[in-house]
Amino acid sequence: MTWWYLLLAFFQLFSLKTSAFSVGIGVWINGRGSTTTTASTQAPPTSSVEYTAFQAWKSAITEDPSGILASWVGPDVCSYRDLSIIHLNSNRFSGTIPESFRELQYLTELDLSNNQFSGPFPTSTLRIPNLIYLDLRFNSFSGEVPDELFVGGLDGIFLNNNQFEGQIPMILWNSQASVITLANNKFSGSIPASFGHAGPGIREALFLNNELTGCIPEGIGFLSDVEVLDLSFNSLTGHLPSSLSCLSDIEVLNIAHNQFSGELPDLVCDLKSLLNLTVSYNFFSGFSQDCDKLFFRNVGFDFSGNCIPGRDMQRPPPECMGIPGGGLSCLRIPAAKAVACSRAMVQGSQMPAMPYTSPASFPYLP
Repeated sequence: MTWWYLLLAFFQLFSLKTSAFSVGIGVWINGRGSTTTTASTQAPPTSSVEYTAFQAWKSAITEDPSGILASWVGPDVCSYRDLSIIHLNSNRFSGTIPESFRELQYLTELDLSNNQFSGPFPTSTLRIPNLIYLDLRFNSFSGEVPDELFVGGLDGIFLNNNQFEGQIPMILWNSQASVITLANNKFSGSIPASFGHAGPGIREALFLNNELTGCIPEGIGFLSDVEVLDLSFNSLTGHLPSSLSCLSDIEVLNIAHNQFSGELPDLVCDLKSLLNLTVSYNFFSGFSQDCDKLFFRNVGFDFSGNCIPGRDMQRPPPECMGIPGGGLSCLRIPAAKAVACSRAMVQGSQMPAMPYTSPASFPYLP
C-alpha cells in the first residue's frame, strides 16, 4: 500500500449529461497535503471533468517518491495507478459500469450504492484483483448473480435492493466474506445446502425479502461466528434444524414471515448471545418455558402471528388448519454423522458443491 489513499466521491454539485450517466462531482485526496477540487461549469460529453480534477490534484502534490503520478496522463482516469478507494454512493447516476474498471489493480473498495445503475451484474468489478469491498446496494441491476462473486477475496458483498433473480449460486460456500447482503431482490429456489460451509469469518448474512423456498439447510450450524442471520419475508418451510444450537455467537436471528411450523425448539431459545429473536408470522404451534425465559434475559422476542394456543396476537384458528406443507418435518440431506458444533468434519479438504435442500429431494432424518 502506498503513502496515500485516494477517495473519489461524487456529489450533486452540478449536472453533467453523458451517454452513460448524469453526474455531479467533487473529489478529495488525502496524503501529505490535501486538496479539494470542485467543477462548477458545464462540461462537454466526455470524461473531461474527472480528468481535469485528477490533473488538478497532480499539480498540487509536491512529493511523489514512488512515481505513482507518472501514469496520470490522458483522459482515461481508470488507467491511473493506485486508485485504492472509489465511493460514488448516493447520487442519481444512471447507465452501466464500464469494463475499464477491471484495470484498477490497486482498488480495494468500490461503493456504487444508492444510484440508478442498471443492466446485468457488472462482472468487470470481479476482475479487480485486490477488491475486498463491493457495494451495489439500491440500484436497478438485474439478472442472475455470477458464481465468480463468491470465488474471490471479497470481504464485504452488498447487493440488496436491486432486481437480481434466479437461484443463489451453490458456490456460495466458497465465499470468504464476513458480510453477505442479498436482501430485497428476487432470488428464488432454496438456500444452498453448502451455505453452512462458507468461510469461518462470516458475521452477517441477510437474505430477507426474496422468494426463497424449501428448508433451512442443516449445515447452517457451521456458521459458528455469525452474529446476524435474517431469513425473513421468504417462503421457507418445515421445522427448524437442530444445528441452529451451534450458533453460539448469534445476536440477531430473524425468520419472520415464512411458513415454519412445529414447536419452536429450546435449542434456539437457549442461544446465549441472543439479543433479538423474531419468529413472527409463521405457523409455530408452541414453545417451552425456556423460550419464556427470554423475557427475563431482556431478549427481544416476537412470536406474534403464529398458532400458539393461549397466547395473544396469534393467527385465527382456520389459518392454522392449513399449515403449508402439512406441518411435516423438514427433509434433510443424508449425512454420515450428525452435525456437530465444529468444522472438523470438513477441515483439510475442499468442500464439494452440494445440492439445494429441497422438500422433494431427500429422505427424513430420524
